[in-house]
Amino acid sequence: MENEKVGMSQLKTFSPINGLKAENVQALANKTYVQTLHQGRFLFKQGDEKRRTIYMLEGEVELLVDGKVVRTVAGGSKEAANPLSPMFPRRESARALSRVSYIAIDSDLLDVMLTWDQTGSYEVSELRNAAGTDEDDWMTTLLRTEAFHKIPPANIQAIFLRMQQVQYKAGDMVLKQGDDGDYFYAITSGQCAVTRETPLNKEGIKLAQLGVGDTFGEEALISDAKRNATVTMATDGSLMRLGKDDFNTLLNEPLLDWVSYEEARRIVAEGGTWLDVRLPSEFENYHQEDAINMPLYFIRLKLKTLDPDRKYVVCCDTGRRSSAGSFILNGRGFDTYVLEGGLTMSGADAA
Repeated sequence: MENEKVGMSQLKTFSPINGLKAENVQALANKTYVQTLHQGRFLFKQGDEKRRTIYMLEGEVELLVDGKVVRTVAGGSKEAANPLSPMFPRRESARALSRVSYIAIDSDLLDVMLTWDQTGSYEVSELRNAAGTDEDDWMTTLLRTEAFHKIPPANIQAIFLRMQQVQYKAGDMVLKQGDDGDYFYAITSGQCAVTRETPLNKEGIKLAQLGVGDTFGEEALISDAKRNATVTMATDGSLMRLGKDDFNTLLNEPLLDWVSYEEARRIVAEGGTWLDVRLPSEFENYHQEDAINMPLYFIRLKLKTLDPDRKYVVCCDTGRRSSAGSFILNGRGFDTYVLEGGLTMSGADAA
């Protein structure tokens, strides 16, 4: 079973994956493999900070706090439909009571997919068509990079729609060391070689080989400095590029009020309200006491149910979906705050 891909139908039994559009579930299925663990081994330990969303498929695990068993979870059970111990750092250890099979998904990738799925304004297929390319993986790969995790969700659509596709032949120079920065690039097909000229080597020292989903060119745009390396096409290929002005505008964080968990509790104690923008299944699994659940994709439809004179602390797992929700609400005159780090990272005591 090891290295076997998980089926799309099985993925759709898990929350919040069951809230994704079909094409995004398929994208996850293409990158998710079944893993196994023998009895007595740990899936993770208390305090672990590695951001993996883990679902049980078969077998049984026991969850321990400070070495004491607090509960067990069996594959196929109702409880197993939710991620195993979703808080970070992990509040529990998970030890296999039998031989178990499970899947582990990059938590940030899943959260990014949920965010741009639930904003309701664009889909991967729409963006891919707008970009003029049929490549399957470059966009998903790009969104997995740490730099794109920091981009405001409200800006992601505009970034892809304003990117221009450029075709290159092997040997073509994309950018040259010492030139002014003009574009940010993402590779959609082919490979690029990165070299840097030194006083002792005018031909250039090869620094890296880049492939589909890799990006380059941002350093000179951020620092407004000269290019510090030369990038040449190692093969025929296609790049998407974003102009300097668009890069600087769209990668800036919208004006949002981020608050710690302690600050959020104070705002709520003084008359504010928790507004949880996750899916109902996630909310049911755990949430803040007295929180309102309004999934991100419903916000525009439910505006009239919110009190314009009340302060709202918008929350989700990580802060990504809640920042998108806050951005929407702020544009319509609401007074909102975003829980920094989200429920899984803030130390929140969710019910």
